[in-house]
Amino acid sequence: MTVLITGSRGQVGSAVRDRLQSGGHALRAASSRPDGPEVVELVLSKPETFAPALRGVSQVFLYAEPDGVREFVRTAEAEGVEHVVLMSSSAVLAPDAESHPLARTHLLVERALEESGLTVTVLRPGAFAGNALAWSHAIGRGQPVQLAYPDAHVAAVHGDDLADLAYAALTGHWLAGGTYTLSGGESLTFREQLGIIGGLLGREVVVETITRAEAEEQLAAYLPPAAVTALLDLWADSTAGPAPIDDTTMTLLGTPPRTFEQWARENLTAFAAQSALR
Repeated sequence: MTVLITGSRGQVGSAVRDRLQSGGHALRAASSRPDGPEVVELVLSKPETFAPALRGVSQVFLYAEPDGVREFVRTAEAEGVEHVVLMSSSAVLAPDAESHPLARTHLLVERALEESGLTVTVLRPGAFAGNALAWSHAIGRGQPVQLAYPDAHVAAVHGDDLADLAYAALTGHWLAGGTYTLSGGESLTFREQLGIIGGLLGREVVVETITRAEAEEQLAAYLPPAAVTALLDLWADSTAGPAPIDDTTMTLLGTPPRTFEQWARENLTAFAAQSALR
């Protein structure tokens, strides 16, 4: 069994790769910018890279990228791939997923795989704990964190939990072939997450509430307008109450889900440029 890992430099992809290596499984890492003989080129907008990357592969860990995905799926079938574990998103469950800028990408990939003859495991996480790294610049410099919706609730999932689930699916666990909406094990507001980070740093992290228009202007530097609107709408809706707790490593693997505090401890140096760690 050889497993192809796409997005092998990403947080979850690299963690899946590490688990497979530790377990003695044959694997092949893929990247749009291969940096060594053990990494093959795979670019979904370049179909000529598909067959060399997939040759001899029985399973694929795949990130949701719609460009070229139907040709990728056809090539995977032709090369004898049997099983794909897809990193999708719970955004596909939105009623407007067809046009939703945060959902459409994942939905197109899910559909391409559904229409194939491959066994497919779909992991649909919601918010990632790692999204908190967006605050590291301000926190590290002792500046307020500016948020339009500081009391939006999220049940953020730790990237290592996703890696554990993907690894289980790739190595014969019963969850292979299913579709799972995933979350962390606790609902916290952004304000509460920042309080946890501040507590670990030993100082207050100031939260400054800004207007939606101000938030739109800030996010426009990184995201297209439709994505900015969708993200702010999501956060606005999430102020209504605790985020739902979906499937976790506890319900699927019998192991406690990692907490946001654990993630924050593991990544504290990202926030601590001007702070003494406890």
